[in-house]
Amino acid sequence: MTLIAIDLDGTLLSHDGTISEENREVIKQAQRQGNTIAISSGRSLHDTQEILHLAGLDCSIITGNGAVVFHAGERIQHLIIPVNVMTDIMDLIEKIGLYYEIYTNQGVYIEEDGKQFLMEEIEHMQEQTGNLDVEHAYQMLDTQSKQGGITYVPDYHAIDFKPLEVYKLFVLSFDQEKRDKLQEQLAKRNDISLTTSGQQKLEIAHPKASKGNALQFFANYMGIELENTVAMGDNLNDVSMFEVAGLGIAMGNAEEKLKEVADYVSVHHENNGVAYGLKKWVLQED
Repeated sequence: MTLIAIDLDGTLLSHDGTISEENREVIKQAQRQGNTIAISSGRSLHDTQEILHLAGLDCSIITGNGAVVFHAGERIQHLIIPVNVMTDIMDLIEKIGLYYEIYTNQGVYIEEDGKQFLMEEIEHMQEQTGNLDVEHAYQMLDTQSKQGGITYVPDYHAIDFKPLEVYKLFVLSFDQEKRDKLQEQLAKRNDISLTTSGQQKLEIAHPKASKGNALQFFANYMGIELENTVAMGDNLNDVSMFEVAGLGIAMGNAEEKLKEVADYVSVHHENNGVAYGLKKWVLQED
């Protein structure tokens, strides 16, 4: 049996946020052959579950960039950010002036004025630089607003986060200077992990949270040797997963750093890169 960990955005998902019929069928083929499929994403657990439900797939889930591992109907790993650490970082993010979301055991919390904040930032950056891809920026904004499991709140600071077990803070910004400032200050800390799934994003979690650590944890839980694991992805938050997996397959559209640590490079994710890679390098013919 092989454990196959598959990223979502830029890997399994098409541009419209769905899983193509070809990718779905090859995943089912892998499962019929006795392999375990784990969707490994930076997205929230609730959002990932909804995506799989709409696709008619039943898979294990590594979510929040490895903070949560969900299998057979239960969380078997949940790495929570301590409330004092979280509030400290929230204050820093707000001081710099950036949009952020909070990933909890009840879904993703977003402030009600968040979308307007980002729209104003997009307009400001376009006026300031003149070279912002506005269409792509609004597509990203649309993706965030269509996540499953969103709870809109008037003010983050009015919430008692202790029972919500926060496992990730997600920052999205089109202002590189502000992003760089935040990243520089967060990089000095040893009480968090910091990664990205795209140029405009920063993703903050428990210090032990990574897709690589989660893959190791889940493989051990399932009694599967790491040499019998496969990782498929496209971005920098997938690097840790590729470094521990027995086999790494990058999408044709992947970041160059990920391609460098991959064993194979598949075709573009829009051309069913997951299905192509699984059939070519992993699966037996039915």
